[in-house]
Amino acid sequence: MDILNNIVLILQRYWDLFLEGIGVTLLLSAIAVGCGVIIGSLLALMRLSKWHIGKVRPLNLIATIYVEIIRGTPLLLQLYFFFFLLPMMIPALETSASFSITLALCLNSGAYVAEVIRAGISAVDKGQTEAARSLGLSAGRTTVKIVLPQAFKIAIPPMVNQFIITLKDTSILTIIGLAEIVNKATQYVSVRYDYFATYVWVGIFYLVFTSLLMILAHYMEKRLSYDRKGSRS
Repeated sequence: MDILNNIVLILQRYWDLFLEGIGVTLLLSAIAVGCGVIIGSLLALMRLSKWHIGKVRPLNLIATIYVEIIRGTPLLLQLYFFFFLLPMMIPALETSASFSITLALCLNSGAYVAEVIRAGISAVDKGQTEAARSLGLSAGRTTVKIVLPQAFKIAIPPMVNQFIITLKDTSILTIIGLAEIVNKATQYVSVRYDYFATYVWVGIFYLVFTSLLMILAHYMEKRLSYDRKGSRS
């Protein structure tokens, strides 16, 4: 009973502290995924590019190397690189902690979103591309007007899942000291020593938001499946 009372008291007395941390967490996640969509779209198009010099496809090669490096290394290592190592190597790039962390999250998200969008583009019926080209549309206009809108529609559910992953990944930022929700909770327990009740609230926050996002992703997936069936009939 005492534990339950402590959980309620924490929310009543320190809701503003946790609300600030929640705001930072959601803002960082939204910025990371938003930038990730832009970066990922460019990377996806680069990976699908057929432009070549001899037998080498430079755009494809650059995008592939970038995606493999980001996906093949831990996010924490990437955060350390942008926060500590890069300013040491190039002092002119020394910026605020918030900018370095946001940049690392955006570049990390971009690599994963690139694969989501690439899969979406590959899922678009090639017959539509051929039909558009036969009507006189250039390759660029076909991609922008026909392929990408459908690819984004197909990629929405996986991108919601990517938002969930990014939301949970922000908890790592407490190591660097950014004031997201886990960091705020750690600040509180360092003074009040109420570990259990405090981290229960943090867990509830993540569970509620990820559950809502999973419901959204499931609804979009069902809607997309329904639209596909309708278009075929």
